[in-house]
Amino acid sequence: MRAAGTQPASPADLAGQVLALRTEAASAPLPLSLPGASQARADRDALVAQLDDYVLPRLASLDAPLLAVVGGSTGSGKSTLVSSVVGARVSEPGVLRPTTRAPVLVHHPEDVAWFEDTRVLPSLARVTGTGPEPGPGALRLVAHPGVPRGLALLDAPDIDSVAAENRALAAQLLAAADLWVFVTTAARYADQVPWGFLTEAAERSVALGLVLDRTDDAAVAEVAGHLREMLDERGLAEARLMTVPEAALDGRGLLAADRVAEIRDWLHGLAADAEARAEVVRRTLDGALAAACERAEHLAAAVEEQQVARAALERDAAAAYDDAVRDVDDACSDGTLLRGEVLARWQEFVGAGKVLRALETGAGRLRDRVAAAVTGRPPAPLQVSQAVESRLEVLVVEHGERAAERARSAWVAHPAGRDLLAGGDADLGRASRDLRERTERAVREWQAGVLELVRSEGAEKRSTARFLAFGVNGLGVALMVVVFAHTGGLLAGAEVGVAGGSAVVGQKLLEAVFGDQAVRRLAAQARNDLSRRVTDLMLTERARFTALLDGGDLADLGDHGSSTAPDRQLLRRAGAVRAAAGVRGGRGWS
Repeated sequence: MRAAGTQPASPADLAGQVLALRTEAASAPLPLSLPGASQARADRDALVAQLDDYVLPRLASLDAPLLAVVGGSTGSGKSTLVSSVVGARVSEPGVLRPTTRAPVLVHHPEDVAWFEDTRVLPSLARVTGTGPEPGPGALRLVAHPGVPRGLALLDAPDIDSVAAENRALAAQLLAAADLWVFVTTAARYADQVPWGFLTEAAERSVALGLVLDRTDDAAVAEVAGHLREMLDERGLAEARLMTVPEAALDGRGLLAADRVAEIRDWLHGLAADAEARAEVVRRTLDGALAAACERAEHLAAAVEEQQVARAALERDAAAAYDDAVRDVDDACSDGTLLRGEVLARWQEFVGAGKVLRALETGAGRLRDRVAAAVTGRPPAPLQVSQAVESRLEVLVVEHGERAAERARSAWVAHPAGRDLLAGGDADLGRASRDLRERTERAVREWQAGVLELVRSEGAEKRSTARFLAFGVNGLGVALMVVVFAHTGGLLAGAEVGVAGGSAVVGQKLLEAVFGDQAVRRLAAQARNDLSRRVTDLMLTERARFTALLDGGDLADLGDHGSSTAPDRQLLRRAGAVRAAAGVRGGRGWS
């Protein structure tokens, strides 16, 4: 696993890099409910647990005793085997059925200092001595001279236990081992679950001893031969295979010493040979480091997938409200608003074209001509303004409702979006309850701004007949009509038929007072101001969706593609560990 020609860093320097990777991995955000996210979270937790339980403790104490974890399937005889190797009942089978429920770590009395603190497996509380089996989350320590110095045996729960917490603990303990002693039987050696662990052992280059237990003498050779073939095919040719034929237990519940002699001699030989022990540690540690880096890289990919999903949800919400802004803009510039009540009030105000004819005859007696052009008492410009206000409010609210429905539908189609919507407090499929009120205020402020534009532009023209004939309010509503008639602010040719001939009156009136260039400028300013206010309203509506993407762990996802995003940080940390450890592989990120 170590790259050829590489020189690893010192244990202290390597531990520093591993600790940095551990910190980054522990905080890797996976908040969205994507397919595979649950597994990614479990893999993240397993990565952090292995760094805490094995890699960091082992780097801190390379000379600590070799930890051999004895694992296997239910009923394989692990506890009896451990006790028989030690020569005393140090690990009791479970009461409910012959299965270990809590882990037991057996060590030499003079090695107690290595295990009584939380150096190894820091998440498990320590219980010492004999007595009732401790509860979940505890590790029983048993000191016995039958275990040689430099070695500890850990009897783990069943890897296929009916209790999920036992299965998880068994996996955690195996990940913390320098050496696996895997126990199986003739009836269970081909089961899928054990081979899942054995495949992991091959991928991590874990030192492995396999014990074929409780097998009839007549079947030992045949079963062991088949098991050997399976090991070779799966990349475990170096695994040591030992057999323990079926035999009666003695009065203490132990197997005869000669039945477990091969296992005992192998373990004692490792304990007595410092060089062999160091080689086991080096091999397993290298494999664990390489596996940790690979897991970190997979975790980075999962985080990136979360970033992509978050960005997609954000785009969906943005698209819905951007469409709403565009649709309102279109309706405010293609003559749509110059219909119904707005058109009726405007025509009443300008006398259905009579004012235009009055303008064309000259400005000398414009006030009289305007008065004569309008039959009866003309409605005040305020009525036109009120009609515009009402029509704009309806338009904006309608499109706000439509955008909310579109955004929600897009999110419902996304697994992560569905989950976020389910956890929200409001019905995001509808516009905000205060949208109408905010729209009314925005439209009134826009209209006030239009009047201010006219007032400022006409500061030097207020004494002219044309300005006096209509005043600020009249010219203001004329400017609104011109804005709604065409995006450019001026009508010509076929556009007249689209917006209605009445809009031409407003344009001609304004041109007569301010000139055509000024009208263009005023219309553009008023148009842009209205668009800005509509955009602000829709941004506030959209914020109800984006707020769900900006809180908690979602905010920690960062921006996809950013050099400081957590996925890039993970890749950098994994690359640094690979470089410091001198192990191959990886897809680092500079």
